[in-house]
Amino acid sequence: MPNQNTGYRIAILTASDKGSRGEREDKSAAVIREMVAGLGEVVAYAVVPDERQILAAKMREFCDVVGVDLILTTGGTGFSPRDVTPEATRDVIEREVPGLPEAMRAASLKATPHAMLSRAIAGIRGKTLIINLPGSPKGVRENLATILPALPHGLAILKGEAGECGRE
Repeated sequence: MPNQNTGYRIAILTASDKGSRGEREDKSAAVIREMVAGLGEVVAYAVVPDERQILAAKMREFCDVVGVDLILTTGGTGFSPRDVTPEATRDVIEREVPGLPEAMRAASLKATPHAMLSRAIAGIRGKTLIINLPGSPKGVRENLATILPALPHGLAILKGEAGECGRE
């Protein structure tokens, strides 16, 4: 991927009870911010508790009010009863994009069998792509590195700035 910023508006949403109370530093969001620097500008950021309604409301705000092109969530994709990010994402999206989490899980399986336990999803609301990432900085780095090369093309299509794949 080129290092030149392609101008997309990006939001980072961290799901963390401890982070929302100021009890834990959000290291995963810092990794996301660093990795997407060539894709666009992070124009919105929030750390919220692991609450389905709060997560969904923040995603809707980032999509419908702030008007971001991409929301990257971190945290809340595991098996804990408080892990509700995929459910909140499903409450918000209009269409799923299964290939992104499938690719992340497939790549992560090369490092750990625990990758198959991820419940992360991705989808589209209007002209915004929403992708769930793991909560750990290592998991964020590995998963985002897998999908990052495809994001500029996908976002360009979503915004009507590029043609569909496979057309001559």
